[in-house]
Amino acid sequence: MKKNFFALLLLTVFGLTAFFAKPTDFETVFKKINEDVLKKGQAYERLEEATKTIGHRLTGSTNGKKAEEYAFNLLKSYGYSNVSYQPFVVESWSRDTVSLAIVPEKSDNFRDVEVVALAHSPVSSHLSAPVVDCGDGLDDDFEKVKEQVKGKIALFNINIQSESNKGKKNLHRSEKTALAIKYGAAGVIIANAVQGGVLLTGTASVTGELIPIPAVCVSVESGKAIRKWIRDEKDILAVIDMRNFSRPINARNVIATLPGTSKKLKDEKIVIGGHLDSWDLATGAMDNGIGSFSVIDVARVFKSLNLKTKRTIEFVMFMGEEQGLLGSRHMVKKYKEEGKIDQVKLMINLDMVNNAQGFNASGRPELKASFDEIGEIIKKIDNTYQNANRNGAGLHSDHQPFMIQGVPVSSPSGSFPVKAYNCYHANCDRFDLINKDQLNNNVRYTAMMLYAMANLEKLPSKKFNDEETKEFLIKQNLKNELIIGKDWRWEP
Repeated sequence: MKKNFFALLLLTVFGLTAFFAKPTDFETVFKKINEDVLKKGQAYERLEEATKTIGHRLTGSTNGKKAEEYAFNLLKSYGYSNVSYQPFVVESWSRDTVSLAIVPEKSDNFRDVEVVALAHSPVSSHLSAPVVDCGDGLDDDFEKVKEQVKGKIALFNINIQSESNKGKKNLHRSEKTALAIKYGAAGVIIANAVQGGVLLTGTASVTGELIPIPAVCVSVESGKAIRKWIRDEKDILAVIDMRNFSRPINARNVIATLPGTSKKLKDEKIVIGGHLDSWDLATGAMDNGIGSFSVIDVARVFKSLNLKTKRTIEFVMFMGEEQGLLGSRHMVKKYKEEGKIDQVKLMINLDMVNNAQGFNASGRPELKASFDEIGEIIKKIDNTYQNANRNGAGLHSDHQPFMIQGVPVSSPSGSFPVKAYNCYHANCDRFDLINKDQLNNNVRYTAMMLYAMANLEKLPSKKFNDEETKEFLIKQNLKNELIIGKDWRWEP
């Protein structure tokens, strides 16, 4: 902690000159990046082409393979000679049929409810059981009904809605499902939070493996209706029927490498990535087309301008993120097996980033201070850049496997129109929600920050050792989530 404080003090007192000699050099390059993206940016056009010609990009599907090849060939066309596939084997999951009916225990008056299966539900399930309202699905909610929920179907919200939970940290749908399993539930119904009959998909598994109980999602309106039936009719049954597919398949991360030019720093790596895969209800334009195609266009900019960096940069299109961070977990595992994880000095993740106006330092104050300083140079190029940098660590995207190995992680941060954000993991996540100017903001500001980070004489944040990583995760209030997600590698 003393070293981190000293680094922060250096930044505060001496500015970026503590880390590189000529900040004006950055300004010159930033101008070139800005002009290139505004005149020649291709992220919007390539994303449009991919959504039209490929469709969804579900890992393990034919479309997923097409997306891998599309990204590979696109990076090759931009002049990268070192583009490679990083193959891995995963348990693929895909949906077949699902239905949900609600019926009072003493009646045959079935009410069919529109529903989608959540990923990693069983291959086959026929369940008929009473429904128990488990509120927001937090640990305290389950504690209140722990005697009632065993052998029943747990109904809970995707978000926090009850007054008693206001101010508490929400959990991921997979973590809530893990709690339901822990408390003995036989099935799960998750109520979405978006008005208009929107159904949300996504994984219900914390590990990417099949879960033992069926899990489905209903709309916010259906969730309210089911709760009303529980209040009015006391005992109601839910009947869940589903069939799904699951089998081992081959998937591939796509990696383009820009070698570092400094004899001293070329073995240091910055990994910048975004997940290329998407769910199958739509074309995944927002989640995560905007992130992955921003990364691809950042890579294009570096080749277009023949930019040189002291550190090596790896541009990565991850697959399998939606099914449990499978591609990024595999990449980190390979780094560890090859003894190269310590070479990764920074990971920048673009997942559902839109209209970037700053960067999240993910719990590293010294990194945020550097973002603040570099952001002031960016503002000289474009005074509409807000330099709105944050410093909060979180989970559930491809930065997580890197972060729990002590690697500093970050991401651009921005905002979404409400209509677009409401289509997260839903059947309305399509290209017509994407704004070209906002997508270009992702590319130009991320390219500027990446160039600066790759050329600093010394990066402000160091890789934590094992004990420092443990302390960091506890301080960031992530221990409990990681335990639920079976990703805590220390003694509880």
